[in-house]
Amino acid sequence: MSDEAPDSLIPYDEIVQEALRAVVGRVLGEVERGGGELPGNHHFYITFKTGAAGVSIPKSLRERFPDEMTIVLQNKFWDLKVDEDGFSVGLSFNQIPSKLDIPFAAITAFVDPAVDFGLQFQAVAADAAPPAHEDAENDGSSKERGAKADVADDGSNVVTVDFGRKK
Repeated sequence: MSDEAPDSLIPYDEIVQEALRAVVGRVLGEVERGGGELPGNHHFYITFKTGAAGVSIPKSLRERFPDEMTIVLQNKFWDLKVDEDGFSVGLSFNQIPSKLDIPFAAITAFVDPAVDFGLQFQAVAADAAPPAHEDAENDGSSKERGAKADVADDGSNVVTVDFGRKK
């Protein structure tokens, strides 16, 4: 019996990422259905790739944050709308009201510090995917490239899922 796991024909990493992003959608959907009011002390830090497909933010924000930005949904946000692909929300930046459209696929982190909960994601960039190639002989075994999930050592509930993707 071999210690090496065979390459999977099932895209487990994509399935898990999609399921975890559904958590964000469900939470934001519940806030939307609740009239846009966050319950208790809950508030969210949402980090996303500003250049990802479907992201719509003001030009000034894209220039200021060309790669990634974090927004906070706490006291002053409005018009939260959630659908199966993402959400839109109104926020002020330097006292200028702005509307942001953010697909769930662009989100790289979701944190609710009130309850020490967080998720981290791999950004989906289908158009930036590397071309397919054969494995090099020095890439290591399939086992070394396998999936693993780590819980942060600091006692928080942040879960990082790493599927051994090469960057």
